[in-house]
Amino acid sequence: MPRRSERILTRPDFSFQRALYKSMGYTDQDLDKPMIAVVNAHSTVVPGHYPLNDIANFVREGIREAGGTPVQFGVIGACDGIAQGHIGMRYILPTRDAIANDIELMVQAHQLDGIVLLGSCDKTVPGMLMAAARLDIPAILVNAGPMEGGIEFSGKASDAATVSEALGLYTAGTITLDQVIELENEACPGCGSCSFLGTANTMCILAEGLGMSLPGSAMIPAVDHKRLQVAKESGLQIVKLVQQGLTARKIITRKSLENAIRLNMAIGGSTNATLHLPAIAYEAEVELNLNIFEELSNTTPHIAKMNPAAAPNVVDFHKAGGVAAVYNALMPLLYSDELSVTGHTIRENVEGSKSKNTTVIRSLEEPFSLTGGLAILRGNLSPDSAVCKPAAILPKMWNFSGPARVFDGEDDAITAISTGKISHGDCIVIRYEGPQGGPGMPEMYKPLKVLEGLGLGESVMLVTDGRFSGSNRGGLVGHVSPEAAAGGPLAIVNEGDLIEVDIPGRRLDLMVSDEEIQIRLNRWTKPAKKITSGYLNLYSRLVESADKGAIIKHRD
Repeated sequence: MPRRSERILTRPDFSFQRALYKSMGYTDQDLDKPMIAVVNAHSTVVPGHYPLNDIANFVREGIREAGGTPVQFGVIGACDGIAQGHIGMRYILPTRDAIANDIELMVQAHQLDGIVLLGSCDKTVPGMLMAAARLDIPAILVNAGPMEGGIEFSGKASDAATVSEALGLYTAGTITLDQVIELENEACPGCGSCSFLGTANTMCILAEGLGMSLPGSAMIPAVDHKRLQVAKESGLQIVKLVQQGLTARKIITRKSLENAIRLNMAIGGSTNATLHLPAIAYEAEVELNLNIFEELSNTTPHIAKMNPAAAPNVVDFHKAGGVAAVYNALMPLLYSDELSVTGHTIRENVEGSKSKNTTVIRSLEEPFSLTGGLAILRGNLSPDSAVCKPAAILPKMWNFSGPARVFDGEDDAITAISTGKISHGDCIVIRYEGPQGGPGMPEMYKPLKVLEGLGLGESVMLVTDGRFSGSNRGGLVGHVSPEAAAGGPLAIVNEGDLIEVDIPGRRLDLMVSDEEIQIRLNRWTKPAKKITSGYLNLYSRLVESADKGAIIKHRD
């Protein structure tokens, strides 16, 4: 069969298109080769994407060496960190679907043969994988790598999240402003994705687990020369995939998605994986709901532990053996014959890999926990689901009961926490922050960081229809569905109501009668929209619930 690009570059019918390419210096020889898109999220506003131009150079070199022609275009990619704590966070999750749409539009408009996806950050990586699954053409993802840890603080290497935690310590009078400024200067010693296991690094790890990145590449540090070698190898390999016809949906399958879910459970990965993996599955036309997360969590030991659940960071995870060591340990639980972008199975890719540091990566026989790092909770407060991360919650908080302190948005909650109006044992409820109500389902990152700094992180629970950062730890239950703006029970919680969180029992309950809940729901009226124009207004009208991956449906 002719290549996609060949169909639109054949003389004489398509000499017009050839002429346009030649205006940029492409030759006849270039136009007779596979046309490979290098999709580059580089910017000088996002540290995780700052190194991508250098990586793009090596990818293009590999493509040319393998007999392909690289064509590059840019794509947005926002920084969750810089967007934290203000209106910008509402725009972050919506970028994911915008990225997928933009890539589809560019690749289809120009009928390109394959894609190398260059991105590192929270919504960029899943957005790129969504595009690959939707297009179903040969694709490889290459990330820029994580940054190294910063100066030591509280017994471990600091990172960007440490600076936020320091704000709470400063508010409590525990540290000085000079110490905060020192952290500001030294916590992020170089560019790359943040050095903790947040959503960015989780999704890069899961991309390798899915088989969409080269083995061993997920957590190579941004400053390591191997990062550039992987870039070139990816350029070489994408041409082979085009020649072999190995497309994204032959790699992203129901089985490989289940493997990735197990991987997320085994490493204690971000709660946001419960949004992104279902969204990728939707694009691959695979049915995947939160029930499978719960099922696989119950049967997947937690065998890798890193910041925020422990002192080691993701660079330590890489040095300990990374994805290959975890996958080899998990092999009895995995679908081992799933293909990867190497053209080989995952079993072949990881055979012989072992943990080099058992304080970071353990065996199935001696796990950190017998069950996975995430839990799906249901109850009368979350009929469809809610998500929490036991791997980042102290066991003493796994059974929690406390009075509700109710806030109709993140800002009011932060003010209450910062001014001493929250006490040990309280259950903070932050509502109207879901995909529709936020709009954009912002992360409740800052409230938890301030609670931690004030010494309340181990005694206060936070329940929300918003999201959390993968770096958050402490009492957290998010993604409550249905969300408050859709008339979910979270909307009718009153100040002082008793809320019970039972993580072992997988329950989230409002301790009032069913009759009282129904009376309150009948009286409830939906509040006015927070944003009534622009992309977020459109997004709020189209987006699905968090339990469905906060996707925007595009199939009839």
